[in-house]
Amino acid sequence: QVQLVSSGGGLVQAGGSLRLSCAASGRTFSTYAMGWFRQAPGKERELVASISRSGYSTRYADSLKGRFTISRDNAKNTVYLHMNSLKPEDTAVYYCAAEYTLTAAVVGGSRANEYDYWGQGTQVTVSS
Repeated sequence: QVQLVSSGGGLVQAGGSLRLSCAASGRTFSTYAMGWFRQAPGKERELVASISRSGYSTRYADSLKGRFTISRDNAKNTVYLHMNSLKPEDTAVYYCAAEYTLTAAVVGGSRANEYDYWGQGTQVTVSS
């Protein structure tokens, strides 16, 4: 079992940056592809970015390419989401998630139901 604890959210002005972190418990972090999702009020949870076990493959929501970067440090059992040029429409609760996979090169899935474990979420609010 994996426990995920996310942090780094907060209030930021439009155009600003934040870095979210998600720390995983246990010694099997490197066997999980990881993803960041977000959910705004009244909207469905959507994929922001995902990354393979190895960290070499990534996937991004088309609308976020170039502004957000996902990365991981398997030695620290942590996945990160660097967010730049933030916009008010980025306001949401951001969740990290873990997907067990046998293949190191496979990037995390794009659907929430593909993931096995979820963090508690961290609020990101972007003011205009």
